[in-house]
Amino acid sequence: MAGMACKRYGYSQNSNMDTPCATMRIDKWLWAARFYKTRTLASAAINGGKVHHNGSRIKPSRQLAAGDVLTVRKGPYRFELTVVRLSAQRRPAEEARTLYAESAQSASERHALYAQRRLEGHAAGQRERRPDKRTRRLIHRFRQQGTA
Repeated sequence: MAGMACKRYGYSQNSNMDTPCATMRIDKWLWAARFYKTRTLASAAINGGKVHHNGSRIKPSRQLAAGDVLTVRKGPYRFELTVVRLSAQRRPAEEARTLYAESAQSASERHALYAQRRLEGHAAGQRERRPDKRTRRLIHRFRQQGTA
């Protein structure tokens, strides 16, 4: 029964929840560490090969323990993490950052890529939008002139 409580809740059967489990599912940890908004998205990323555990592809049910090394790809960015502790609950971002330690090289590469993309103009505000009323009228006039 204690093992079942540990798998389900992330804590041993102690009522005060002081003793965390030694292992937990990797999709649950990625959700708790706030890398993905839902466990379904975490599972999809793992199945899609975006998450590696100690250098190899994994399944969402892989058990994760403190000290394991993860490589997570989110868009163009890559995170190299070492799991510091486990948590089955999704807590605020401040507490979620204490669950892992990112390597200095990974952080510097990610920040350099972010700065480079920002300079190249990959900002979200520069997306092409639908034409407004005035632009639609101009497009319509232009197309009619071409056929006449």
